[in-house]
Amino acid sequence: AGLIRYVALFLTLLGTWYLVQTYFDRSWKAISLRSWIDKEQPRHKCGNQKSCPENYFAFKIISGAANVVGPSICFDDVILMSGVKNNIGRGLNIALVNGTNGQLLTTDTFDMYSGDINKLDTFLQKIKRGTIVLTASYDDAATKMNDKVRAHFAELGSSQVSQLGFRDNWVFLGAKGLKNKSPFEEHIKNDVKTNKYDGWPELLEMEGCAPRKMD
Repeated sequence: AGLIRYVALFLTLLGTWYLVQTYFDRSWKAISLRSWIDKEQPRHKCGNQKSCPENYFAFKIISGAANVVGPSICFDDVILMSGVKNNIGRGLNIALVNGTNGQLLTTDTFDMYSGDINKLDTFLQKIKRGTIVLTASYDDAATKMNDKVRAHFAELGSSQVSQLGFRDNWVFLGAKGLKNKSPFEEHIKNDVKTNKYDGWPELLEMEGCAPRKMD
């Protein structure tokens, strides 16, 4: 009977040691893996997939989703416009940034369904050379759009504003004084055959690195 008790105690201790060893081994591996992942995936500005080189600004522009979720604009790791900041609205959401130092100049929203298009026309005319312009659509971006306003955006580097229609989604980064068309633009048509939402296309998300104005 004594021998049986000693054997049982030995087996209990052995089992306990095995469980503790296994638990700590797995926990250590989990911690090590987490540390490795965190080390291998550093956070980039605006939550982008990669960092920008020197003398470039990181940006991310997300259009609205239907008429439910508003857009957001991030520039150099600062959220300029979003629902949380309560400075977005139906239509076009535009942020102006100093192209040399990256400082925010102003933000504004323009109702493109029932608003006054002259407000947007005046706003675009006053943009100074060297200013970076970030634009995100929400709900409807083009019902009130006219040729004069489209020409202003074309001057800022847009190559797709001429095709912008009712409830299309559009994100764009341009600048006053560009010599060529901007590479930072995405546009998706409102099409009942391809729309992700009832009456609206899926949202657009665009990120990249905008060059600093050096001259």
